Amino acid sequence: MAVLTHFLRDMHQVLFRDAEQHAIPSMDGALSPNDALDRCRPVGEALPGADDVAEAPDGALYVSAGPRVLRLSGPGYAERAAVAEFPGAAGGLALHPDGRLLVCVAGHGLAAIDAAGGQRWLTEAEGRPLHCLTSVAVAPDGTIFASEGSRLNLPEEWCRDLLQRNRAGRVIACGPGLDAPQVLLRDLAYPHGLAVSPDGRFLWLAESWRHRVSRAPIAGRGIGPLAPVIRNLPGYPARLGPAADGGFWLAIFALRTHLIEFVLREDDFRDEMMRTVAPEYWIGPALATSGDALEPMQSGGIKALGIQKPWAPPRSYGLVARLDAEGEIVESLHSRVGGRYHGVTAARDVAQGLVIVSKGHGRLLLETSGANA
Repeated sequence: MAVLTHFLRDMHQVLFRDAEQHAIPSMDGALSPNDALDRCRPVGEALPGADDVAEAPDGALYVSAGPRVLRLSGPGYAERAAVAEFPGAAGGLALHPDGRLLVCVAGHGLAAIDAAGGQRWLTEAEGRPLHCLTSVAVAPDGTIFASEGSRLNLPEEWCRDLLQRNRAGRVIACGPGLDAPQVLLRDLAYPHGLAVSPDGRFLWLAESWRHRVSRAPIAGRGIGPLAPVIRNLPGYPARLGPAADGGFWLAIFALRTHLIEFVLREDDFRDEMMRTVAPEYWIGPALATSGDALEPMQSGGIKALGIQKPWAPPRSYGLVARLDAEGEIVESLHSRVGGRYHGVTAARDVAQGLVIVSKGHGRLLLETSGANA
């Protein structure tokens, strides 16, 4: 790195001391750590690759897991049946008002599945393939909105995208028939979650690498100006799911740390690390810790009597926060360091309670106590 680059970086840190990369907010108030996620009941056997969940009109759940979408039904969602299988990993899900299931498929695009199992695809927008769709949402008039995390990496390469400091995400809109796709927003920092407000007036957007949630007024198949609602989260947000009170559940799949923020400022170090070190050993967030002796960031994992302390600096963490209709965080559920359910990528209120996807541990969780009963 040139001397001038070092100088400019240091001057930026002096002049903008409260810039987002230096100001990781503390988790207090409604975000105070707890063990609520660890007390949730796992639904059935593990679902490796579980990523998103959607509720059918009859109360059943659709869950994306690896290359498949499963339908879970019955008391406690004990009954499972495969709905579809794809050539890539299934991710974001949504139900269209006409009954079709919309599925984001890694490396391929957006699939719409009708009641007979027929598939229709949207594979590109403005001449660029849709290889990294992360989330999909539908407006009351049937307009479909989809977020593309990055033009440069597949969904499973999200950590590479973060360490490359990419701003290569897009938001796409198309008609109910997956027709006439148009790019509404571009150069986004890994848009991971989309949701339409209950009144159909606003499109909500979660950007992972900017640690923020924004919204924009919906105007037909277009949107108005994007305005931040939460500017600086302590972690990397994933999807937005509906909450019973008219707000949203925001999944946060990993926490930010000062070490990772430091590494993100050191271009030479990051480049060499990604060139010479296996991806599983990069200094970066993870959906789950493996316990591998070569795994980074272990020096902060304070242990006593063989137990990793919950306040240790996290490599992986479980967190879902409930936002009210205005975007204020009003409560949160955690699985702290050493907990069982990390890497949360989706959560939503459903007929039987609050359902949560822990992708890091491949589990679907159900919380039925308190306000979510």
